[in-house]
Amino acid sequence: MKAEIKIEKEVLKYRCVRESPLYTKKGDRIRCDLCERRCHIPLDGLGFCKTRANIDGKLYTLVYGDISSISLNPIEKKPFFHYWPGSYALTIGTWSCNFACPWCQNYDISKYHPKPYKARYISPEDFVNLAISGGCQGLSFSFNEPTLLFDYAIDVFPLAKRLNIYANCVSNGYMTLEALIALKEAGMDAINFDVKGDSEAVRRFCAADVNVVWRNINEAKKMGLHVEVINLIIPGVNDDDSCIREIVQRHIKEAGDNTPLHFTRFYPAYKMVDKPMTPVGTLEKAHEIAKREGLQYVYIGNVLSHRLENTYCHNCSELLIKRYGFSVAKYTITPVKKCPKCNAEIPMVGKYVG
Repeated sequence: MKAEIKIEKEVLKYRCVRESPLYTKKGDRIRCDLCERRCHIPLDGLGFCKTRANIDGKLYTLVYGDISSISLNPIEKKPFFHYWPGSYALTIGTWSCNFACPWCQNYDISKYHPKPYKARYISPEDFVNLAISGGCQGLSFSFNEPTLLFDYAIDVFPLAKRLNIYANCVSNGYMTLEALIALKEAGMDAINFDVKGDSEAVRRFCAADVNVVWRNINEAKKMGLHVEVINLIIPGVNDDDSCIREIVQRHIKEAGDNTPLHFTRFYPAYKMVDKPMTPVGTLEKAHEIAKREGLQYVYIGNVLSHRLENTYCHNCSELLIKRYGFSVAKYTITPVKKCPKCNAEIPMVGKYVG
């Protein structure tokens, strides 16, 4: 059995260690209210994600501004297909995760626990200024679970809003409602939720309740956030027809039939290097099921130059956006966001950056 990790008070001297607002005192423990694990953390102990510590009866984040990765990415890479098409987002992540997915595609940072004395600190002001000087249209929190950068995000997002650049997250969606509301109020305007599978797959492989994720998807829609949903399809994990159908039906119920859903291809990684990559036919079958169930905008991803990466009008099937990889090769939606052929309204947020 692993020894319990203890945190030393000495970490308080580092810039990336800050008191975190979302917690409740529970005797000699504190309950972290950032994600729905709601860890009860003992004095000098750490939560499940190893980024939250109980020091002197207060909750501290160990990763404020500690940036593991930073990259200028096309928004289509997130993927966001109905949000600022053709734009670029300066994208960051930190360390660790509140899930333990054995297929993690970014395991080199998500399975690495933070070390404040080694932090690669970037202030909120410097991050936003980097985005502006790099010609980006926005910011994105991604790579590992962005909920862990919550304290940093609520300082960054108002700066982005002030400078008229967008701010979004790509998340497993396991944050508490308190956290989701605070992110929205700080200036987050879009979120991509990774649902990871049906209820059984998420329980078995992530030790989590997918109902929390769907609740947050529903709440995010009601808040007026732009929402897209992604599901990495993994052979033998979440690729059977009944699993796909459950995901699609829940998606329509919680997010609506015009909220984009992305089925993406798995590549062997981390503890699932023995698994084959997802057959393209499996992704196409998932797309077929989703369309048959009534979903208007369904995509497949991680398959270069496939026709199902394109956007077609839900009403007349006119090709509206042709994509090649993460690039927009053709864009025909009108300035008032309608189909040029049948005049149907197309759910699209932001401007096309061509």
